[in-house]
This record gives sequence, C-alpha cells and structure tokens, in this order.
Amino acid sequence: MQIAGAVLIEGARGCGKTETGREHSHSEVLFDTDANARALAEVAPQALLAGAAPRLLDEWQLVPDLWNHVRREVDERRQPGQFILTGSATPSDESLRHSGAARILRLRMRPLSLWEAGISSGQVSIGELLAGESLAPQAARNFVSVSDYSSVLAKGGWPNMRSLEPEEAQLLLRSYLDDVARIDIPRLDGHDRRNVTLVRRTLTSLARHIATEASLRSIARDVGGSGEPPRAETISEYLDLLERVFVIEQQPSWSPHLRSRARVRRSAKLHFVDPALAVAGLGASPQSLMNDLNTFGLLFESLAVRDLRVYGQRAGASVSHYRDSSDLEVDAIIEAPDGRWLAAEVKLGGTEKQLESAAASLVRFRENLDLTRTRPPEALVVVSVGEYAFTRLDGVLVVPLAMLGP
Repeated sequence: MQIAGAVLIEGARGCGKTETGREHSHSEVLFDTDANARALAEVAPQALLAGAAPRLLDEWQLVPDLWNHVRREVDERRQPGQFILTGSATPSDESLRHSGAARILRLRMRPLSLWEAGISSGQVSIGELLAGESLAPQAARNFVSVSDYSSVLAKGGWPNMRSLEPEEAQLLLRSYLDDVARIDIPRLDGHDRRNVTLVRRTLTSLARHIATEASLRSIARDVGGSGEPPRAETISEYLDLLERVFVIEQQPSWSPHLRSRARVRRSAKLHFVDPALAVAGLGASPQSLMNDLNTFGLLFESLAVRDLRVYGQRAGASVSHYRDSSDLEVDAIIEAPDGRWLAAEVKLGGTEKQLESAAASLVRFRENLDLTRTRPPEALVVVSVGEYAFTRLDGVLVVPLAMLGP
C-alpha cells in the first residue's frame, strides 16, 4: 500500500481476501451483496470511488468496467494506497482494456498454510534456504502424525472452517464444488449454457488426478464415463475457467540444462488451490485416506506444494516441477527471481528406506545437471513427516512439512 496506488488481492472464495482488505481499508463497497452499488457502477462509477482511502472494492470483477476508472483515478490522485480491490475470479480479457501496470499491484492469496494455521513450527525457513543458509540443528520437536495429516487434508486451510471437525468441513467443501459448477463458472462465462454436470465431473476427475500430469484426453474419458467423452477442447475450456475462479492451479515444468540426452517433459501438474477440495471431489474422509496410502501420498504432495507456494511467495519465488524422458522427477522446484533455487522431493512415509530413495533421486538429478549452464541448487530437500529436521551425510536435507515456514 505504500508503493502502489491500488492493490488487487486475488484468490479463491473463502480464503480471507475481504477480511484482509478490511483490516487495511477505511471505507468499503461490497459488490457481491450491494445491488445498488452494482447498478451505480453502470451509470456513475466515479461515485463509487469517493470515500476514505484506502477504499475497499470487494469482488470488483462483478463490475469489470470499474477497473479502468480505478486506474484513471490512481493516475489523477498521484498518491499510493488509494484502493484495495479483491476478486475471486478473473474477468475476460476484453473487459481489461488497460493492464493497470505500475498502478495496480497484484497479490495472490491462498488458503492458510500449515504455518499460518499454527500447525507448522516454521523453524526451517524456505527464504533462508534459498539464500544459501545451512540447516541449523533442530533441538525442538514438532511432531504431526500421518493420522493428523489426514485430518489436516480434509479440513484444508480455509479460515472460516478452522473450528470445524474434518467431516463438517467436507460437507461445506462439497457444497463449495457444487457452487463452482452451478454458479461461479456460468457467471464467469457470461451465460448459463455450460453443462453443470460435466463441470462437476471434471472437478471429480481432477481430484482423481491430483498432483499428476493428467492429459486432457484422460480427463475427458473420466468425464464421459460409459458414454461419449467430451472433446479435449471442451475440457481445456473448463480448466481455463476453473483457473480463472482460482479453484485450480497448474504447476509448470522446469527446464534446466542437462548433461545427458534426456528430454525434459513439458506437461504441467494439476492441483486444487487447496487439496481439501480434492478430498471433497473424491468424497473421501480421513479414515478412507488412511486406507488408501497412494491417494493419500498424492494429496500430501499437493499440500506441500500449496505451502511451498505460500512460503516462497515472500521471496518472489515460483514453484514448478521436473520430469525427464528417463522418468527422473522432482516434485517441486522453488525458484527465486534472481535464479536461486532449491529442489524438493515430497514423501508421506518417513521410513529410512523411503528417505534413502528420495535423497538418492535428488542426488541423481543434481548429477544430471550441466552446472556450467545451470546454477547449482542452494539445497536439496526431502519434505516428509517426522519429528526432526537434519542434514544427511550426502548433503540432502530432511525436513518435516510441519517444520517449514517462509
């Protein structure tokens, strides 16, 4: 707020955008509940901008033409901290005739990480690891059991569900997915012709393929069931709309220079903004996850990716993944804007054999890099369950997810 004329907070419904905006604003307009404000935006939009600054314009995408008026008002006032916009959807490009560059600063908000929810101790800082700092000996313990993680996955990081039991949160999240299909997607698309059933089936298929490089055809086969599958182009449109309402996020592929002839695969992994939505899409429960460790492991990986995105965001870092034609893969590459990066493998199991396999995979990955053309990693990390963070003899760090922080 001290450097930009306006700040746009984007993110899924229910992640805390409005309350955060209210903490930093002196006046507000709530477009989702104020029909008069939406009507006024059509005839006298400038009147909506008059009020004590910073002025909160909540769910601005319901009146997308307001964007240009905010941009112009920021230019005329020539003062930082004038407006806070929040949005749970991205309008079509046609409505944004001007980008807002150098005037409106975009910030992505996600559901609460384990550290923000008070579950992780945050003793191991992603920012410090990216800065090349070594892992200090961890005397404190912060044990979260596998069973605890199953409950965490079912509840997710939604602020208004923190006091609920996992089963209660899942009831709300299944309704959340239904509303996405029935209300959010048709509203964003500008008409109600979207097949609600197909959108809901797409969400279920995405839950089945969480943290994988699922193809459009495989999702289409899921959606079609025993009947004729929809075209891959239709599934692509649905995925685009789901991204625009911040329900799903892609994890792109990372491309380093290699010493070998292996080819880097380019497919992105698919994640929900919070893996609790995937649990809802599957109709799962903490107990059923404990009975299906393969699915549990994929959801745990998605939970780790969610948190790594949040922790890396403070350093401006992005999170991608790596896989090559020899099937050597790394679950998460956290890369800062200046090129510093670290690689992480995520393992639900914390046995010696599982940790050894994950660490060996990371070492092979590092050995396959052409370090004359690709900057060496600041750290190789196995993110797992357990009580302690430590450095192995091969230099690989082992860190419980419940000890990570920004």
